[in-house]
Order: sequence, then structure tokens, then C-alpha cells
Amino acid sequence: MKKLFLLVFVIIMTTAFGQEKMKIVAGSLGVLKDQTEVNVEVKFENVLFMKENITEAQYLENRKKQVLDNPKRGEEAWKKWIEEWEKYKNEYANYFAKGLNKTYKNISFKKDASAKYTLLVETHWIFPGWHAGLTAMTAEITGKIKLIETNNPSAVLAEIELKKFDKFVQNEEFVMEYGRIAAAYESTGRYLGREIKKSMK
Repeated sequence: MKKLFLLVFVIIMTTAFGQEKMKIVAGSLGVLKDQTEVNVEVKFENVLFMKENITEAQYLENRKKQVLDNPKRGEEAWKKWIEEWEKYKNEYANYFAKGLNKTYKNISFKKDASAKYTLLVETHWIFPGWHAGLTAMTAEITGKIKLIETNNPSAVLAEIELKKFDKFVQNEEFVMEYGRIAAAYESTGRYLGREIKKSMK
């Protein structure tokens, strides 16, 4: 298993090398210097999927057909898949927080925190990646991360652009679409944590 993920990591790092996938485009993260807790939120509404820019409803309809057309799967498999999809959508903010807490430990990042500031991920587009035994491709996220005042969301203190962000991180459900997307949010948090650390110097 370790060899598999090493192979995946090498593939991703090779294809992603030299591409700027996370960039601060406005403001500064330095305002977080004296904070001990920051709220996190992930917006997963009106997201487009795949290279064809289809809606979530269209994407799910396609996945349903693929599952039902597979003689080894069927209705029960689809029921389980869609339940997991909905469950993971509610957990993406927690994965994002997990990544942040992994790389920047001076602040506690968590969902639904009563903190002065919020890191808001606005998801615009997703490619769920794929898994095919010995080879795999991570999920990609395009969107924005905004540092806002929790009680005044129109006050944007910093803005980070995500452009097909696909840095690799492993989790238990990486073989499934929702697991790869969760891993992408966690990875986003890890790399953003590094940017916050740089901003504190």
C-alpha cells in the first residue's frame, strides 16, 4: 500500500511541478498573529464538476448510472455511495481544519468556532480524480479562500486563489470520489497553514 501511495505522490508532484496552485491575491494573513482560535467554513453550493463543467445534479446522475449499470453493484451500492457523498459534504470543513491544524499549531482551527475571524472556502469547481488500482489521480479544487470577520462577512481581510489545487495527501477513503475530495480539502488546509506560518514572520 505504501508503494502505491508513493507512486501516486511521484505522479502528482511531477505533473504539478512549477504550477502555482495557491496564491494570495489580496490582503494579508498576518492579521491572525494574535488569534488563538479561527473558525473555518466550506461553501459547496453551485459547484461545477469535471472538465465539462457539469452541475452537481448532472454529476450525480452520471455516477448513479455508472453504479447501476455495473452488474456487481446495483441499487444497494448506489444507496451506500450517495449516503457517503452527502455525509462527506458536511465533513469537508473538518478536513480543511485538520490540514490547517497539522501545519500551524499556534491557532486552533475548527468548524463552528465562535472566533473573531473565519477562513471561508468558496468552492467553484471540482475534478474528483480517479483510482485504478496501481495508479490514481488526486482531486482538484478551484475556488477562493477568504479571511473574513465572522460577524461581518463583507469585511474581507485576505483572499487566496485556488487554481486546480491537487497536492497529494492520503486518507482511508482515497479510492472513492468523496474521499479524494476530502483529501484535497485537507491538503488545501495544510498548504494554507504553511502560508499562515510565513505571514507570521
